[in-house]
Amino acid sequence: MSDRRYVFDTNTLVSAALFRGGTPNEAFRHALKTGVVLLSKATFEEIDEVIAREKFDDYLTPEECGVFIEALVDQSRFANPTEGIQACRDPDDDKFLELAVSENATCIVSGDSDLLELDPFRGIPILEPVDFLGRVKKN
Repeated sequence: MSDRRYVFDTNTLVSAALFRGGTPNEAFRHALKTGVVLLSKATFEEIDEVIAREKFDDYLTPEECGVFIEALVDQSRFANPTEGIQACRDPDDDKFLELAVSENATCIVSGDSDLLELDPFRGIPILEPVDFLGRVKKN
């Protein structure tokens, strides 16, 4: 098994589910092929709640949502962050930093400016999906 460990933020995973031909989906699929996607209880609960919002009903049926969440759980590794971090402008995003630092992640994949402005965070790159793809395809 690869030692590459990736943390995806909620918006990137939701975009991956909604737009199967999009860059976030390609990044997510590539991450699953080349390493492991990390989740914590907090990151999973947020993804599970956000993806089920009514505003996405025009893009994703409840069944498709369930299939995506089930696949995410089956193909990811759950971890318990060991350190509390308060570093992000948006405190709701600290959970992604906590997970990445605790698990020594290869990178965080995000389009969120609150996270991207911290790149790198404790030596962990924070990359937009397109930049993530550029880096992993080089290696």
